[in-house]
Amino acid sequence: MKALVYHGPGQKSLDERPKPTILEPGDAVVKILKTTICGTDLHILKGDVPTCTPGRILGHEGVGVVDAVGSAVRAFKPGDHVIVSCISACGTCDYCRRGMYSHCRHGGWILGHKIDGTQAEYVRTPHADTSLYHVPAGTEEDALVMLSDILPTGFECGVLNGKVEPGSTVAIVGAGPIGLAALLTAQFYSPAEIIMIDLDDNRLEVATRFGATKVVNNADGKAVDKVMALTNGRGVDTAIEAVGVPATFVTCEDIIAPGGVIANVGVHGVKADLHLEKLWDRNIAITTRLVDTVTTPMLLKTVQSKKLEPKRLITHRFKLDQILDAYETFGAAAKTHALKVLIEA
Repeated sequence: MKALVYHGPGQKSLDERPKPTILEPGDAVVKILKTTICGTDLHILKGDVPTCTPGRILGHEGVGVVDAVGSAVRAFKPGDHVIVSCISACGTCDYCRRGMYSHCRHGGWILGHKIDGTQAEYVRTPHADTSLYHVPAGTEEDALVMLSDILPTGFECGVLNGKVEPGSTVAIVGAGPIGLAALLTAQFYSPAEIIMIDLDDNRLEVATRFGATKVVNNADGKAVDKVMALTNGRGVDTAIEAVGVPATFVTCEDIIAPGGVIANVGVHGVKADLHLEKLWDRNIAITTRLVDTVTTPMLLKTVQSKKLEPKRLITHRFKLDQILDAYETFGAAAKTHALKVLIEA
């Protein structure tokens, strides 16, 4: 089968690899119909995720058809259309019992990280009964690829951890796919203001269409001053960091209001400074999280009811044999205006 393989920092290729097989009774093998590229894949290629070793098939998002199941799988059968969750959860360990599937002792974020992932014709998914979701009849599968990762990530790590509530003021630093997912789902809670901060006017224009009440271009490095002016010097109740670089985390520190929450979503490959000399007396909270996907069933219902339209995030489409072009397009988003690229079998 064809698969996108990581060969070390900055190195990838579309290779021929053996089709995966059932290794454990709880496994399923899924034929991938649609997948995508995540910012985390770019972090891996930069060398920011040393736990991902050369030779790994990348990708942790996708929709497909069950090809085979292990003897212990009860909820799925060959022919079922499924969403592949980015998190594999055994459902029985102490972390799973607490709803922290991302830290499952026998799974977690392993697809495209510690085991081969979804940017291939087939993928083996461990713990299938608790890591796959049925695609409801009549639901558009393009949109459902966004439920594998970015929508639950933006919602859980940004909106829920950030304690967004009615009437609050929210700033989202980074208008990429994850930041936009946080923007879409923050509106469930009717904040009074959602301020989007980015360097790219195109992404800020998209953010406005998606519901941002104010946008701030930080190309001049004055985002903090602009946000403080927009909030009459108070700052924001929730600052969501959706990039994963030191400067954007510091921006969140500089704009948070007393009693506010900084919710980190970005994947950080290097240290970021924590300015406790400025924050020690401001009653703030800082949260970190890897997505658990506990909200996927709820988000699936909102997509079914058309309350949430994640297909709006898709800007480019490619076939699997064009995946290297897809990476070039996604990696040059400022030039190509890419948000999510859809890769189809």
